[in-house]
Amino acid sequence: MQPFKVQVAGSSANLGPGFDCLAIALSSWLRVNVTPNDTGAIRDTNASDLLGGANLVIEAMLTTASRLGVSLPGCEVEITSEIPVARGLGSSGAAIIGGILAAARLAGVTISDADAIDIGGEMESHADNVAASLLGGVTAAMRGSDGYVARQIAKSSTWHAVIFVPDNPAFTAQARGILPPSIPLADAAFNVGRSAILSLAFREQEPALLREAMQDRLHQPYRAAIFPHLDPAIAAALDAGADGACLSGAGPSVLALARAEVADDVAQAMAAAGLAHRVTGSTTVLTVPERGSWVE
Repeated sequence: MQPFKVQVAGSSANLGPGFDCLAIALSSWLRVNVTPNDTGAIRDTNASDLLGGANLVIEAMLTTASRLGVSLPGCEVEITSEIPVARGLGSSGAAIIGGILAAARLAGVTISDADAIDIGGEMESHADNVAASLLGGVTAAMRGSDGYVARQIAKSSTWHAVIFVPDNPAFTAQARGILPPSIPLADAAFNVGRSAILSLAFREQEPALLREAMQDRLHQPYRAAIFPHLDPAIAAALDAGADGACLSGAGPSVLALARAEVADDVAQAMAAAGLAHRVTGSTTVLTVPERGSWVE
């Protein structure tokens, strides 16, 4: 077998009201270079802690082989990533999809999108990030009675993703730990309606719906307690011309969706809002790839 490369997009999940459900692919890439050999071992040729303490690519490769009932030949695995770790931008989801696709290619088998999403969802305990990283565009995912299910809502986006990325990381376990065990019925209804309208806004590419539909009551109000820059950055993004904004994943990054002509203004406004609340960071403007992953 010849060497091959897997390329996988980052993502922003918990998109607006779509907690553990809606996600968008981002043009920030993880690459897995695989070189088969005859050692019988899978070896990481670069930093094993690249992805935040554990090499999820190789873990996903082994999990996929077990799930498919196949064995993997020895190989060298080199991983590079543009996706910041522990910033709410889908680094772990991208690594998992990279490992799943690499394992299937190494084993010489075809893996369906449905199986890849189910394996990734089981590893992450939610399938929103892995769905966007695998499929691209804007996706919806859920855990059904027979496993995780996901579909692409919109293949592309007229909006650019403007992201404020704080310098200091935040880990999902911490951000989940602050959430209450139950929520008021009114808040659930608030989010259900907006999730439906947000899905329509992406499918129809309708900016008039986006600002209202990206509001949330399930996790952002609680996470604002540990992310003092969140509400100010959202407000600054909207004032600068963004059509919608929200916390990216479990944070601490903040995502705004903006037309290309105002994207730089939105980025500057978000950075200034962060700095005003003593949160330093960087901004980036990304596009939404129509394909989330591929093997070449």
